[in-house]
Amino acid sequence: MVTKKTTNKVSKNQIDVYDMKGVKVKQMTADPKIFSVVADPKKIAQAIRVLAINKRQGTASTKTRGEVTGSTRKIYRQKGTGRARHGDIKAPIFVGGGVAKGPKPKRYSLSINKNQKRQAFLGALSLKMKEGAVIGLDEKSALSTNKTKTVVGFMKTIKIIGDNNLFVFSKMEKNPLLLSLRNIRGVSISDASSLNSYSVLRAKHVIFLESAVKSLEKMYETK
Repeated sequence: MVTKKTTNKVSKNQIDVYDMKGVKVKQMTADPKIFSVVADPKKIAQAIRVLAINKRQGTASTKTRGEVTGSTRKIYRQKGTGRARHGDIKAPIFVGGGVAKGPKPKRYSLSINKNQKRQAFLGALSLKMKEGAVIGLDEKSALSTNKTKTVVGFMKTIKIIGDNNLFVFSKMEKNPLLLSLRNIRGVSISDASSLNSYSVLRAKHVIFLESAVKSLEKMYETK
């Protein structure tokens, strides 16, 4: 019997949208070109590796014997002392001397092409959608919230308190909800344009404001 090969691609996605009381008020249809693509683990791993290594500053630096401040005079005569021969006091063997073969500033950055980066991100987002870890937040209710206690109560009600949660805004503009999220442990914040594969996969749940979903769809509507 021939069986059809299954993939993680589905034809339709619905994101449950909650108000700040934790009540599901509606559902929002998500663009399948963003939330229902087939994830490629190799591309996702590559994108995350590039993101991680590009955070490395590469600013570690030590001074060689030529860069250390000190006299270049030979510390004692070459022969007749019974001791090992030495040059100046800046040699690596002496305390305060230069460092032999020490680190120097180096560029560690890697690059990934735009298409691979896009496919990795959309694949990561689709995996979260498949897990049921993508949550919508009612815009009107959310932006009228100005207390951390209310946000904590919302997360307790939908049972995501204590997890690593990512809240996504359309823009990182100062608003009551943004201020309310700052002191909650395990919560990270991003705008739609700054999302990447690592931030999405690292989060246990990704909570989108309605406008953030629309911003994301607008970014990829012509691609």
